[in-house]
Amino acid sequence: MKSTGEVMGIDNDFGRAFGKSQLAASTVLPLEGIVFISVKDADKAAFIPICRDLSVLGFEILATGGTTDALNAAGVPAKRINKVMEGRPHAVDAMLSNQISLVMNTAQGAPAIRDSFSLRQTALKNNIPYYTTVSGSRAAVAAIKSMKEDKLGVKSIQDYLPNRPELA
Repeated sequence: MKSTGEVMGIDNDFGRAFGKSQLAASTVLPLEGIVFISVKDADKAAFIPICRDLSVLGFEILATGGTTDALNAAGVPAKRINKVMEGRPHAVDAMLSNQISLVMNTAQGAPAIRDSFSLRQTALKNNIPYYTTVSGSRAAVAAIKSMKEDKLGVKSIQDYLPNRPELA
């Protein structure tokens, strides 16, 4: 794991299980709001369906220049905001003013990594969920979708093994 601890979530579908794992890690995924997206060029194509899903779920997308251009070109609505190194108003300002409820950021190169440090630090201090990989971002969207469709519930682990009485 890339973080300092490990958690587990179990449910009948991946999205709900991942949502539970995030709650166990004290990460509360938003069900609405504004998502800030800034991804390296190599990840732009992979983020198009992720952002399309976020848009369909009712989220507004705020992105850096190149990411905004890639999303808009693919028909995914996104508004542009400055990177920290581009000057104010920038993404950290929007985070500090409680405008952003979720961050997805993949960085490459020294300037982008410096920029992402201030984003991560601000997200951590302000309890804003922050994902740094395509797979993590995809999983977060699956969890949000599942949580919007149905509330998360609690069952004993034996309830997930109805055809395995020897494990109960």
